[in-house]
Amino acid sequence: MQAEANLQIQEGFKPTKRRKCILHNIELNQDIAIIKYLLKYNSVFQEPLAGHLLLVERMSGREWELPFTVLEANEQYYVLESRLEQSEVVKGLVWDVYLIIHAEQSVSLEETQQADTKPEDDFDEGEAAEEETLTDADTDNSTENDSEDDPEVEETIEERGILEKKYRMRTKHPFLELGSAMDPRTKQAITPYTTNKGNLSFKIHDRGPVIKVEEAELDKRGNVTIEGFFFSPFPYENNVLEKTLVIGGPEGIEERVIPYQTIERDDLSPYFQDQQPHRATGFKVKLHVRDLCSTDENSTFRLYFKWEDEDTLGPDQGDLAIPLQLISFKRRINKHVILNTDSGKKKVSLTARKKTRSIVIKVVQYSFVQELKKKVRRTITKVKQSKRTKKAYMAAFRMAGYLPVKKNLVMFESFLGKQYSCNPRGIYEYLKVNRPDLELVWSVDGRNIGKFENAGIPYAKRFSIKWLFKMARAHYWVTNSRMPLWIPKSKHTVYFQTWHGTPLKRLAADMDEVHMPGTNTKKYKANFHKESSKWDYLLSPNAYSTEIFRRAFNFHKEVVEVGYPRNDVLYTKNNPEDIKELKEKLELPQDKKVILYAPTWRDDQFYGKGRYKFDLELDLLQLKEKFGEDYVIVLRMHYLVAENFDLSPYEGFAYDFSYHGDINELYLVSDVMITDYSSVFFDYANLKRPMIFFVYDIESYRDKLRGFYFDFEQYAPGPLVKTTDEVIAAIEKFESDGFTIHSEIFDDFYERFCYLENGQSSHKAVQKVF
Repeated sequence: MQAEANLQIQEGFKPTKRRKCILHNIELNQDIAIIKYLLKYNSVFQEPLAGHLLLVERMSGREWELPFTVLEANEQYYVLESRLEQSEVVKGLVWDVYLIIHAEQSVSLEETQQADTKPEDDFDEGEAAEEETLTDADTDNSTENDSEDDPEVEETIEERGILEKKYRMRTKHPFLELGSAMDPRTKQAITPYTTNKGNLSFKIHDRGPVIKVEEAELDKRGNVTIEGFFFSPFPYENNVLEKTLVIGGPEGIEERVIPYQTIERDDLSPYFQDQQPHRATGFKVKLHVRDLCSTDENSTFRLYFKWEDEDTLGPDQGDLAIPLQLISFKRRINKHVILNTDSGKKKVSLTARKKTRSIVIKVVQYSFVQELKKKVRRTITKVKQSKRTKKAYMAAFRMAGYLPVKKNLVMFESFLGKQYSCNPRGIYEYLKVNRPDLELVWSVDGRNIGKFENAGIPYAKRFSIKWLFKMARAHYWVTNSRMPLWIPKSKHTVYFQTWHGTPLKRLAADMDEVHMPGTNTKKYKANFHKESSKWDYLLSPNAYSTEIFRRAFNFHKEVVEVGYPRNDVLYTKNNPEDIKELKEKLELPQDKKVILYAPTWRDDQFYGKGRYKFDLELDLLQLKEKFGEDYVIVLRMHYLVAENFDLSPYEGFAYDFSYHGDINELYLVSDVMITDYSSVFFDYANLKRPMIFFVYDIESYRDKLRGFYFDFEQYAPGPLVKTTDEVIAAIEKFESDGFTIHSEIFDDFYERFCYLENGQSSHKAVQKVF
């Protein structure tokens, strides 16, 4: 390998174990963007170095491969260069940057020796592990985890017989956005930026300045000082818009203008592109928070710039309101002071929000007792979450496993302890009636305890001391999702995995690529198989599922192929009396038909591990205008989706039942279901009611995210549609047919997937396992 050292690398900008691929600089000219970056040397790489730069368009998933040139190489790192045509860059909205390198083997000797497999890293890795963030370009910084020290996720994949290592490109440049440049053809700005995870991305936009806070101080007298800069690559925003700094409070408190001082920032000049005519302007603002303490109410105040066209009366389309955000790599601010005011003692805090990094001032009534309680709670939480405590808890779990087994104890859990639902519920309710000799206890997430207390269901709070001894000594575990990897299963415990659906989309070992936060393809599959090796029994609804489960889960023990216990109720309560009673319970109108919308989650659209975002593509307003007099629509999101939809504009028509415990009740009261790739349609088919498949993103979902086990487009038991207009047409067609199904495809589907369901699956499963 040739050893050269022509490129001057700044201190701290060399690649490391945590940041193996790191940006050096970006040069944007009229047509080409030139990226220089460094890659840490690894003995497994092919020589000469082979691979490509990979840009992934965040919204569409489109991939763009670009060659690289090796400028320098030594025993520590490579210096690489790639050239991007700006005409191609502007065809996307947000580009995430990766590097793909061909390797001789998956892991080097050094990496094997350095491998860190601390059990506490998997303390709560269960189904939540099936989860960089998909948001609009302007909000990306607000949704990636706020930690520039996160280790880089390195993925090893085998593609066309070639072993490849995939790296997310990192960056240490806090002023990267100042390198924005205008594309001369489209007049859009191409802006490189550093995400909150410390990764490199590009956003393409036609408006919007950069406003960043570099310093924010709060002294003992309540004086706030904020310093930063603003910059826009757009001439209109720089030359026409009037810039005003304002502070806005809660409703009823008028926003007020805050004077600020502008400062020349020649120190930022090196960060601009040569052809960029505009430069950043520094600002400094001082205010006294005592002026914000006049009300008795607890209040939150936000600081933001207004950029407005003063020559236009009223709000203008070009007007902007941009919150003050803390610059990347600046540690979060959290300062407070206690002030004596006319309305009593107040605690004033100057903070930067964890996700958005926007600057806020909080004013609350001060109470020594309350502050003491908060401090104690924070200390307890810190102790609980410490590595030592986690290790001690794990050791205690293992030790408790040696205690005598409680032969009559059965532990249940549904969706990580979030619900009383699904197959565990079906088995629990059967055992409760037919096996009074058994002690039946639910494992419950602490945020969902109220549901179980109100219903009088015995439970143990997940990860509590009580839960530890119950789980370790139980004779049976019954759950429908994965348990945390660190939990050891005692020899005396029978682990009955019921799973939670007939598979359409590919699972575990059958997935080509995994697009989930906190993991990669290789790690995901290895962890899944480590968990499935603990299962003693696996429930299956049909022969089709059994074949897939055995292969995808690498499961070699007994499969209980008896149908799903959760579906028994679809046969025993599918009658007018029970449906009328359910509508009363759910407070749905008796005289209207019910549309159920139950979509699944998207692997690559998330806020974080176990928290997925969902863009509601179905036009509820259009549906209300068409069907509002005769129908209502019930929304049921997947349990991993973390959205709170504002349905107030559709009051009386749209209802959000995403947190309703039992989806079977929603099946029973509905007349037609709209879904997509969710396994709910396998269950709903038992009712022999119409289904519509709203698959607006089928190409991406089928070809990129998951893939299907059968030709979904040919054999789906209902029409596939991509627009709300087509949804309306399908509902009208079913309505004209009296909501009866006349389809050979549906009949064949029912015979293939529902043949074991008859209301007796709970009984059969219990007879087999218990």
